[in-house]
Amino acid sequence: MKAAARAFWLRSPGEGEIRELTLPAPGEDEVLVRSLYSGVSRGTETLVFRGQVPESQHAAMRAPFQEGDFPGPVKYGYLSVGVVEEGPSALKGRTVFCLYPHQTRYVVPASAVTVVPDDVPPARAVLAGTVETAVNALWDAAPLIGDRIAVVGGGMVGSSVAALLARFPGVRVQLVDSDPARAATAEALGVGFASPADALGDCDLVVHASATEQGLARSLELLRAEGTVVELSWYGDRRVSLPLGEAFHSRRLTVRSSQVGTVSPARAHRGYDGRLALALKLLADPRLDSLITGESAFEELPEVMPALASGEIAALCHLVRYGKSA
Repeated sequence: MKAAARAFWLRSPGEGEIRELTLPAPGEDEVLVRSLYSGVSRGTETLVFRGQVPESQHAAMRAPFQEGDFPGPVKYGYLSVGVVEEGPSALKGRTVFCLYPHQTRYVVPASAVTVVPDDVPPARAVLAGTVETAVNALWDAAPLIGDRIAVVGGGMVGSSVAALLARFPGVRVQLVDSDPARAATAEALGVGFASPADALGDCDLVVHASATEQGLARSLELLRAEGTVVELSWYGDRRVSLPLGEAFHSRRLTVRSSQVGTVSPARAHRGYDGRLALALKLLADPRLDSLITGESAFEELPEVMPALASGEIAALCHLVRYGKSA
């Protein structure tokens, strides 16, 4: 039997709407998922909402189950948690994570969902995609025991990286952000906090996630000689100036990119499935609840997304909840 569903679409930059649709009956190797929660990634999704995806990156920025094209109309998103209502017996009734947009129900291949571990609450599981980005960054960065590390930018991704680094033995981890409110997030995650001006230097590694020129420049300043900045920011269609003069070369500094679209070469053998499964396992840590900083109903998304995009609603991960009859 076909099922009714509703989905959030970006009609045009800055304007969203909810559309009705009818789902096909799931095939032999497919599942029908009823959404419980989804998450708004305030960095990437608000760039999409504002229509700031460069034309050269339209193909690279496509979400796995995106419909439409940038700048719009487009159905976009990738942090969905739900319950399998129909599908293989091994999955039916299980709570799963899927890289799917904001939609009340959806049909996808069974291989596209990952079972959420029993010790991870469904609401926290929406962070899986972001923690997966953090896992990939640390595979790229390869921090060592006792390293001195700064994470510049206390948004959703930066805070996720800091949370994972807090588990490394003997490291000095400091979350650096210009917003003093991020101090509470750092405390909840068990890491130090500092403003950019007061951040500790002589770092072996700096992970940059502020998506600002100032943050990237400060990241370079915080390094010891021969240190590395791992660049996690995505700037959309903005050009960024990087200070490569003065002592950049004499200090032999390194800037390295890291993006979740490709599994880090250091752990390529783990593959996408292994990386996501690891991220979900790491979400058993209740400290990560501090990254969910707002909540609203699915029906409110047309009003909530503009407020998130403008910064009127300050958030790390904004949780979208769906009714029982979604």
